[in-house]
Amino acid sequence: MDFSTEQKKIIDEIKKLKRAKNAVILVHNYQRPEIYEIADFLGDSLQLCMEAKKTNADIIVFCGVNFMAQSAYILNPGKKVLVPFYDAGCAMADMLKPSDLIELKKKHPKAKVVTYINSSAEIKALSDAVCTSSSAVSVVKGLDGSEIIFVPDKNLANYVAKNVPGKKIIAFDGHCPIHDFLTKEALYEAKKEYGNAKIIAHPESRNEILEIADHITSTSGMIDCAKKDPAKDFLVLTECGMVERLKKEIPNKNFHGVCNLCFDMKKNTLESILKCLKDEKFMVTVPKDVTEQALKAFNKMFELTKNG
Repeated sequence: MDFSTEQKKIIDEIKKLKRAKNAVILVHNYQRPEIYEIADFLGDSLQLCMEAKKTNADIIVFCGVNFMAQSAYILNPGKKVLVPFYDAGCAMADMLKPSDLIELKKKHPKAKVVTYINSSAEIKALSDAVCTSSSAVSVVKGLDGSEIIFVPDKNLANYVAKNVPGKKIIAFDGHCPIHDFLTKEALYEAKKEYGNAKIIAHPESRNEILEIADHITSTSGMIDCAKKDPAKDFLVLTECGMVERLKKEIPNKNFHGVCNLCFDMKKNTLESILKCLKDEKFMVTVPKDVTEQALKAFNKMFELTKNG
């Protein structure tokens, strides 16, 4: 993409400053495309946390939303974790309070708890295992027990239930407003406009959408799908920023967003990242007891998926 003179100047300043401070910048797929230019790693939330683990960086700047920075803190002991914007939250994560999960566990005392990574550290600490959208089915299949409380996303829970019919899935009534808004009727209208375009959907979408999708996958999985599928046109059903990421990775194909914008993801700017590095102001921390319990849930996922 083309950058203004001011943007180029800020990008150069950020690159110099991160070298001077031994910092690593993690950039989620949904960020503004100009932020891609200063990324050391670009991807989905867990992937970014794991890449940071391989570095000797003293500072992590996480360009995403706060639950992602919390995960980076939990998985990268000893590193300082900063966010460019202090209140970049997640509507779905905020739907589930620790008291809600405690109540669910009381109602279903035999059930194990699987928590989607898009959740607060406190929720993860109350869980038996964490999962990502790509590992949710494997984690639920591998976890002992015939009853699973799955939080906070009901759509991902429904997707898991269809793929793990041997277990009872108890879903919390949460959802991602970015993915849950799209209806089957709206998708059919978009498909008329783009002819034979293949549909790539995120599993946080409604079941009626997943039933007609050609591919159901995580954000990073969308890149692999589009590379492998010989089709030239794709309808991308996730946050709008993913279209820019796909265009960057696969410029010889056409990507059309049937999407919603996550305003929290777009709060981060080049200017706020530069200020974040200069001032080291918005530091993310997690209490020790919460970190220890949440790490157990992460490690259970790694054990069940042999990834970590």
